[in-house]
Formats: sequence, C-alpha cells, structure tokens
Amino acid sequence: MSVPVPIPVRVQGMRFEARNVVSVELMLPDGSELPAFTPGAHIDLHLQDGLKRSYSICSEPGQRDRYVVGVLHERNSRGGSAYIHEKLRPGQQMLIDPPRNHFQLEASAEHSVLIAGGIGITPILCMYEDLMRQGRRVNLLYAARSRPEAAFLSRVPAADGSQLHFDDEHGGPPDLSRFLAAMPASAHFYCCGPKPMIDAFEAAAAGLNLAHCHVERFSAKDAGPVRGKAYEVTLARAGITVAVSSGARLLDCLLDAGIDIPHSCREGVWGSCETRVLQGTPEHRDSVLSDSEKAANNCMMVCVSGSLGANLVLDL
Repeated sequence: MSVPVPIPVRVQGMRFEARNVVSVELMLPDGSELPAFTPGAHIDLHLQDGLKRSYSICSEPGQRDRYVVGVLHERNSRGGSAYIHEKLRPGQQMLIDPPRNHFQLEASAEHSVLIAGGIGITPILCMYEDLMRQGRRVNLLYAARSRPEAAFLSRVPAADGSQLHFDDEHGGPPDLSRFLAAMPASAHFYCCGPKPMIDAFEAAAAGLNLAHCHVERFSAKDAGPVRGKAYEVTLARAGITVAVSSGARLLDCLLDAGIDIPHSCREGVWGSCETRVLQGTPEHRDSVLSDSEKAANNCMMVCVSGSLGANLVLDL
C-alpha cells in the first residue's frame, strides 16, 4: 500500500449553499491542474492537529483547476465539519490527499438511477451532471427535510428525469419502494445519504430483487463491538509482525507499531485505509467493499476489520 502524497492547496472561496451547508473551493496556489477524478470520488482534507476528513467532490470532472466539496455542519461533529464552518476561511493554505473513488459509475449501464438524501447530493450531483452531459439515460431523486436544507438546488434542472422531494411538503420521507418499482430492474441504482435513507433503499431494493445497487455511507453500519480471538499480522514490506489482542483494533495496533498508514473516518466508510491482503482471511466489517470484493479477500479496511484466523499477511 502506497501512502498518498498530500497536495498543498489554497482555499479559493467558501459559499453558503443551504442551511448548515457550505461549499469549499480548493485550488493549487499557481492555478495549475489538479489530479483527474471520476464522478463519485472524494478527497481527504488535512485539518488541524492531525485531523483528516473525507468529502465528496461535487465539481465537474472536466474542471481540473479546482475541486469543490460540500460540508454539512454536523450536530455531533467530531471536529471536522465544526472546524470547516467555524475556522476555515478563504485564503488559507491546507493539504489534501489525491482523489479516490469507491462509488464509481458503471460505464456499461444503459440506465442509471441516482438517489440522494441531504448532503448525499454531493457525489450524486457530480454523477448526474456527467451522465446528462453524455446523453445517457438517468433518473434522479433528491430528497431533503426542507427546501432551505437542500444544497445545490440551482444545479438540479427541472427535467423529466429529476424529482425533488421535501419531507415537510410531502408529509414524510419518499416512498423508495414505489420509486424503485417504476424503474427498469436492469438499471444500476446509486444511493447516498443519511443512514435511515440508505437502510430504506437497501430494504426496498432487496424486496424488488434489484441486482445492481451501490451505496455510499457517511456513517458506518452498526457492526457491534470488536470481538474475536487475538491474532498476529505480518507486514510483508516492513518485515515485522504485530500482535493484535482480543478486542483491539488493528489500526491502533499498526499505529502503535510505528506504521504510517493513511486513515480518516475510523468507521470503515471512506476507504482511506484500504490495504492489500497477501495471506489469511479478514473479518470484513466495513461499509465500502461490495459482497464480491469481501468474498475475494484480497483487500481490507484496517480501521474496522480484523482477522478470522490466527494470522494475516498484509502488503505493508
């Protein structure tokens, strides 16, 4: 696993987008091109005191001179969104990690259906605009609790394929089963938003036997406390073995051993800590990898996952 080289950028501007939502525009100091990205990608922002947080890029992929991210001021912020809303200002310098994407559009899909809830519009909007620009078949459902809380509304056209839903105007959240049932079953379905929406989407999709479903979570599934027996992890490139005691987190043990491994969410959501598995069987507890990727057992998210056996060998 290679450690990403941070990119120094300048906060070019900040804009109020909705209640408790600001967008942050980031550029290289000399205005040159940033690394390319694909719709659904996110970047890690290095904030204060070693704090790192991941945010989806919502600017157009073809606009290489800047990245724009949208940030909701979380009620129970763990420091990231509070710092951005209360302390970050235009003109400041900061570091970001290059874009990564665990929420890729399927290029071969004949029809794509996009569902966004609240700040979940950030990766979905980028996907929608890209598909529209290509003339691809796409439907969008954008839901929020109210219009004042819906960011980037001006970028959602009043087109036949797009729907807006505001809970306070419709008497509650959208009926996802009804919405999905009206779409071709062969479509690829994408959902990003708060946990209740994603849970409802997954339940509705399962009830309709939809085969091609993709989600991106902002908070982890409830996997319960870390359990299991103690095990050892051999780091192939470092040439050392790290002991992980029962109930301990693998990431903490790696950091304690002096291994510099990228990480941000510590919840198995953003994929910053993805690590290649050379031997052994991981206990996957993340919300990033698909079922088929987990079954392949060739990579894992070390911030939440562990080992089913007594030994793991990692590409570290």
